[in-house]
Amino acid sequence: MTATPRTRDRILDALEQLLLTRGLSQVTLEAVAAEAGVSKGGLLYHFPSKEALLAGMVRRLGERSDQQLADSGRSVAEWYLQTVDADATNELALFQSMIAALRSVDSRTGEVQRAVVEVMRSWDDGLKAEIADPVQAEIVRLVGDGIYLAALMGLPQPDPELHRRVVDRLLGRAAPSD
Repeated sequence: MTATPRTRDRILDALEQLLLTRGLSQVTLEAVAAEAGVSKGGLLYHFPSKEALLAGMVRRLGERSDQQLADSGRSVAEWYLQTVDADATNELALFQSMIAALRSVDSRTGEVQRAVVEVMRSWDDGLKAEIADPVQAEIVRLVGDGIYLAALMGLPQPDPELHRRVVDRLLGRAAPSD
């Protein structure tokens, strides 16, 4: 059975919150159910296992990122290379979802790992579809991953003007001397 959007999101929001505050080792179905305000049976009705629950959270991350990209009006590469704007509610929600998703992967080979691979592959496929040169597409992916990883670690964001110049160079909009 599929959860109603409201119940599904409430459960997944609770899971994210617990991952962010306690970490994967402390996340139990009982704790998620309590945080979401549903019974354990109600949670299991929608997500039959902890693995399904974690995979559902990762897949929702993919859905949220696809929506953010569509709403942004940017190219896939521009979206992938953006810095995190902690003041933008939708970006902050996506950022927190990403942190929670990364905390859910503990070298599992099951449904959670497959969900992570699906989401990451969809972003990679978008870059490859947009950028004809596969080496250039891979460089953009790696730089975007680095920008996001730096944000996840709380490192200082790049200077906005320098960041713009880097993006322009990567996307072929500026001369190498720029």
